[in-house]
Amino acid sequence: MSISKIDQAHIWHPLTQHKTSSAPIPIVRAKGALLYAEDGKEYIDGIASWYTAMYGHCHPYIIEQVTAQMQTLDQIVFTGFTHQPATTLAQKVLSILPDNQQKIFFNDNGSTAVEAGIKMALQYHHNKGEKRNTLIAFEDGFHGDTFGAMSVSGLSVYNGPFEDYFLNVQRIPTPKVDNLKKVLHTLQTIIDTHSCAGFVYEPLVQGAAGMQMHDATGLEAILHLCKANDIVTIADEVMTGFGKTGKHFASLHLTTYPDIMCLSKALTAGLVPMSLTTCTQKIYDAFLDDTVSKGFFHAHTYSANPMACAAAIAGIDLLISEDIQHQIKHIKERHTAFAKAIKTHPKVLNARVQGVIFAFELNTKMERYGSLRNQLYTHFMDRGVALRPLGNTIYVLPPYVITDAQLDSIYKAIEDALEVF
Repeated sequence: MSISKIDQAHIWHPLTQHKTSSAPIPIVRAKGALLYAEDGKEYIDGIASWYTAMYGHCHPYIIEQVTAQMQTLDQIVFTGFTHQPATTLAQKVLSILPDNQQKIFFNDNGSTAVEAGIKMALQYHHNKGEKRNTLIAFEDGFHGDTFGAMSVSGLSVYNGPFEDYFLNVQRIPTPKVDNLKKVLHTLQTIIDTHSCAGFVYEPLVQGAAGMQMHDATGLEAILHLCKANDIVTIADEVMTGFGKTGKHFASLHLTTYPDIMCLSKALTAGLVPMSLTTCTQKIYDAFLDDTVSKGFFHAHTYSANPMACAAAIAGIDLLISEDIQHQIKHIKERHTAFAKAIKTHPKVLNARVQGVIFAFELNTKMERYGSLRNQLYTHFMDRGVALRPLGNTIYVLPPYVITDAQLDSIYKAIEDALEVF
């Protein structure tokens, strides 16, 4: 059965309601790194469907594990009950997280993982008898679309209509090699003049900001200063987690680990929604009390859905496998070679690689979602490559199972764009 325009008439698609936007392309199936459209055209999924399907679409092992689970237990409220998929997943994910993470809290998507992390930080201080009402975040960060997550996000293009309703947030620049002293001075001034509860950050790579990358040494110094002032550090690894930066988590590139971590997207391998907010024993203990009012009153209907847990367990099995670890290293090598090959082109600015993430700025002024950017998007789609430029930032974040031939096609489409735009 075809997907007609009438079928689509009642659907409000994200980021496509502008009058100049192209109509959504009907996709009927997907396999590996390929998307198959209703008209028979194939597209290479160069961004793993917003960084979720990292092991490829419809991976047989994941499908097998989830199919077996759905025949045993489909859904059960996770209040007053528990189940084996949840406990198995908790053990597996803790085994690959930084070793200070000790507790797992289940949510249903990336935004709510961050929302829970923010609430944990605020209530942590409340339960200790302190009123701390200020959060710290990076400029140009993005953490989701619920209100707490929007509050700590710095991209007004997404959140402008709601800014009058946000939590109290103070922002600092991301640390670079040449600005760390200034960043730390700004942070210290905020700490001295505000009651700071938590610091929310994307470690090493800011995704929606255009895959902007910052300095690990500088981030380490920021975390040290926060911890010295009992400011809860919250790493938003929704985008960076599960191998994308070359390690299982971006936080593992540092020696100072966060108090709270937020995980989603590739957690369930692109199959079904679920997220986790993890924390240290110290954070958890602040909620452990005979007084019920100190409990964490937060829950989602589909928290710890057994089928989502099964998908996540299978995904971690694949992540730690020799084949996927080899592929992560190989993709990084391919990206690095391509970045070196194009970095002297006059249209290429700041070509950069972190794990399987490759990005650069096209030396052409573009609005984030303007007509010229839309032409660039169409350029890639016409060549069978699904990339979503962020203004003039072109980035690639492919599934780990992508082939060399498919990577070649992506790189060729980018090279063609350099001559057109």
